[in-house]
Amino acid sequence: MSSGPPASDSRTLKRALADLSAGARQRELWGHLAWQDIKQRYRRSVLGPLWITLSMGITALGLGLLYSQLFDAEIGTFLPYITTGFIVWNFILGCLTEGTDTFISNEGLIKHLPAPLSVYVLRTVWRQSIMFAHNMIIYFIVIAIFWGSVTTPDYSITEGGMPQPGLNWGVLLAIPAFALIAVNAGWVVLLFGIASTRFRDIPQVVTSLINLLFFMTPIVWSTDILRDKFGESVGWRDLVAELNPLYHFIQLLRAPLIGNEQSWHHWAIVGAFTVVGWLLALLVLRNYRARVSYWV
Repeated sequence: MSSGPPASDSRTLKRALADLSAGARQRELWGHLAWQDIKQRYRRSVLGPLWITLSMGITALGLGLLYSQLFDAEIGTFLPYITTGFIVWNFILGCLTEGTDTFISNEGLIKHLPAPLSVYVLRTVWRQSIMFAHNMIIYFIVIAIFWGSVTTPDYSITEGGMPQPGLNWGVLLAIPAFALIAVNAGWVVLLFGIASTRFRDIPQVVTSLINLLFFMTPIVWSTDILRDKFGESVGWRDLVAELNPLYHFIQLLRAPLIGNEQSWHHWAIVGAFTVVGWLLALLVLRNYRARVSYWV
């Protein structure tokens, strides 16, 4: 007997795109499922989803106070920097870790509900977006407290660091920046989700690399620290940040939120990842879409 779908099963780009289109049209379904996920997670909790925000606030405050002293940075500019970095990081982290489990955790629905695979991808991305919105409460509180520091022209994250323009109308760039990151989250969840159904080691590999990725990414430290320690010409040390894709994703959204100078090379690099990532995801969806229900 055959262990998989017939060879004639639709391995065409048209069917893969149709899956994405059909999933997008079923926004009531994936929107409801995502909200139910959050309600279920905090069932019988007094604060409910606000525990997400409280946990984020405590972590950002604790590490902000610690690292501002270690790096001799002003708390008024460093705490907004680290808080915003944490918020963006947690969105990316959630899409990575929960994305690998997207189809595995939806095994029952996949086998019994005739829905496009993209419904489960959108469910994961939308759930993470809701959690991101909750965490943004912390951002507004921190910005309100340190408004004078982050709106001062030519302020710096650390002492002697690169002067920043300060918070202004450029903050509106955060809207398209988040939209672009969310679009990338789609291909990450789709690609890693399908791969994880076939190779069950992938979620463990991703989880084991999370701590390394966190400390290698400028979240609790700034690139100004490298320049301060090694001078303007930091050589290979500068590549620690520039060759890290997560740095560009985080800085894309963090920079406008705290009034940092927005470099357009971040947009170019993230844009390139968007195109390449979706091409790979569509290729995998085209070839293995019908096999997911057999693999989960």
